[in-house]
Amino acid sequence: MQLRSMLLLVAAIGAAGAAAWAQDANAQASSPLPVIKTETRVVLVDAVVTDKKGQYIRDLDQKDFRVWEDNKEQKITSFSFEADPNSPNNNQKHYMVLLFDNASMDMGDQLRARQAAAKFIDANAGPNRLMAIINYAGSITVAQNFTADADRLKKVVGGAQFSPVSPNVEVASTGMPNLGNAAAAFGVWDELLALRSMAKLLAPVPGRKMVVLLTSGFVVRADNMSELAAVISECNRANVAIYPIDVRGLTTGMSAGPAGASLGSPSSPQGARIIPASFSPAASMGMAFFQHGGGTGGGGGTGGGTGGGGGGGRGGAGGTGGTGSGGGTGGGRGGTGGGTGGTGGTGGRGGGGGNSTLNPNTVNPYNQSRNLIPPLLPSASTNQQVLYALADGTGGFVIVNTNDLVGGLEKISKEQDQFYLLGYTPPESEEGSCHFLKVKLDRPGTSVRFRNGYCNVKPVDVLSGNPVEKDLENRVAGSAPGVAGASIEAPYFYSSNNTARVDVALEIPSDSIKFEKVHGKLHADLNILAIAYRPDGSVAARFSDNKKIEVENKKELQVFSEKPYYYDGQFDIASGKYTLKAAFSSGGASFGKVELPLTIEPYDSKQFGLSALALSKDLHKTSEVGSDLDAVLLEGRTPLVAQGYQFSPAASYHFKTTDHAAVYTEIYEPHAGDKTPPVVGIQLRVLDRKTQQAKQDSGMFSVSNEIRGGNAVIPVGLRMPLDRLAPGAYSVEVKAMDALGNSRIRMTDFDLQ
Repeated sequence: MQLRSMLLLVAAIGAAGAAAWAQDANAQASSPLPVIKTETRVVLVDAVVTDKKGQYIRDLDQKDFRVWEDNKEQKITSFSFEADPNSPNNNQKHYMVLLFDNASMDMGDQLRARQAAAKFIDANAGPNRLMAIINYAGSITVAQNFTADADRLKKVVGGAQFSPVSPNVEVASTGMPNLGNAAAAFGVWDELLALRSMAKLLAPVPGRKMVVLLTSGFVVRADNMSELAAVISECNRANVAIYPIDVRGLTTGMSAGPAGASLGSPSSPQGARIIPASFSPAASMGMAFFQHGGGTGGGGGTGGGTGGGGGGGRGGAGGTGGTGSGGGTGGGRGGTGGGTGGTGGTGGRGGGGGNSTLNPNTVNPYNQSRNLIPPLLPSASTNQQVLYALADGTGGFVIVNTNDLVGGLEKISKEQDQFYLLGYTPPESEEGSCHFLKVKLDRPGTSVRFRNGYCNVKPVDVLSGNPVEKDLENRVAGSAPGVAGASIEAPYFYSSNNTARVDVALEIPSDSIKFEKVHGKLHADLNILAIAYRPDGSVAARFSDNKKIEVENKKELQVFSEKPYYYDGQFDIASGKYTLKAAFSSGGASFGKVELPLTIEPYDSKQFGLSALALSKDLHKTSEVGSDLDAVLLEGRTPLVAQGYQFSPAASYHFKTTDHAAVYTEIYEPHAGDKTPPVVGIQLRVLDRKTQQAKQDSGMFSVSNEIRGGNAVIPVGLRMPLDRLAPGAYSVEVKAMDALGNSRIRMTDFDLQ
């Protein structure tokens, strides 16, 4: 085990600070003696101060500031002004990203934005003012990594973007931070989570990063607050401030008053080609594609499709509601979900509705992460509400109602070093908790801007450096069998070229989990380690986790023990053949382990594709998931979401005829960004495993209305008609095809009791 002389945990928060946790690099692995470790936790709050005319104030001292966390004043222990020649950060390079929201801008707006950006680059790019260019058109694409080369930046900015994927991604200038090749990345399925993906790319870049979002604005729904909170949290952790510019210029008559202040529905998808006869749906077996809204009691019909990216999709606008047995007529509601893939190779993190009100903090009053979202301004147009929320939540500001885009860019640029950096030692807090910041000045006539909070998110490899991890690793590699009854499944979903996100589902016998009495309650610490081995025995990817389980008494423990404990974790891995092994222990001699072969087939994002199949018997409407979805998104994991439902992948493909089972899969359509995307269809068949005779067949039906914003990923949920099958051994086969003649088939086995 590697011993560290010091572990420095820094949560960089504020108008330009983020919750960034770093470790001291001075490891002493060769020392034969124990090393005393000390831990220092520091929160850094970046504060921008202006006078009544908006001019920056540069002569403040530490005594002028007061800082609160969760309404408790904190003692400021460090202080500096970035622009001060004596500041330790004075010579630090400044990083700015120009993010073009091509999905929201029409061609005229996009050309104006790019022309203004070119002029701005000419005047501002330099050795200490580095810029990068990112495009969003259904997914994030890094068109140009950080560089001081104005000519290169202008060349990239010069042309309007018609495709969500650029085949020629430029590299960073020598010595500059590299954002990586994000072209064709499927880790995002929605504009909000695209911003979260961008913040993750920027996290390793030092200092404060300014992201200028050139956009025509976009509408968010009341049930998108989980995603909005996750974006703000990730930006704060990555030290990213967002500065939106509404490139539409003067937009008179667009104010949203009280009557029009509710969050609206996403725009309808682009039109699709005429469905050929072979795509006619078959309803003979009652096999339902999960629809937006629907159901009885006034559920809506099929709404506008909104497609998705890696691991999820946002439900579309509810269609015209039908009168159901519950009475009444109403529109259906789309769901929320998805996310970005984890960190490649080493990632992985385990884990176990909205309403129509404008105030996001009332969507789930018990989930404190929602308080990261500033109150949405009813005076802003519905397209601009999210822009103000992103800016206020991350410490930036908004440029709206001006045709002088170059002037707006110049105003943002002036703020690159005009902030104070305040540090304090925060109180201890639990993992997953969110904390809210407030900065005040003891000087009249001033205003201060700062980030509004941060979340103490669980690290990726929880057990790293812990003796428990080494013990579990030895158990994984050892020959001891462990407890019986555990099961594992690991479906995968592509996150980029030849890279997949693996969703590891485990079922652990509850009676194997050891509980101890702590403060009058029964408590268990369940440690989990999963490792993917290459054929030569080397480690390709791994993740670890710790789950704290608590029950009130023996009666609750008895109830807990009546069914297996379910766990879901994720990691990213390259295409190839592996053996996935997982071990778990709650202390003492009791432990368990499971393994299965894992083959990730090669994938080229320019080709039509289909993910593995995840079978599920636990699915819920995302509008009803509440804080569970918030926690998943805040931890950076990607839930499986399609048509407004969140699917929990089963750890065992053994079902009962009474189970409400479903299949989740993702279709990858590289032509989704075409002006007229091709029709895409899907078919599900249930086959007798021995004879391969089809027992159920849905027929081919279109899922084209699930294409959203040019995103190549189409998440699909399909019901499995188990009640129409006799007990036995089966295979489920899913075929996807498009009108261009491309097709892919995936199969997996299941047993029915």
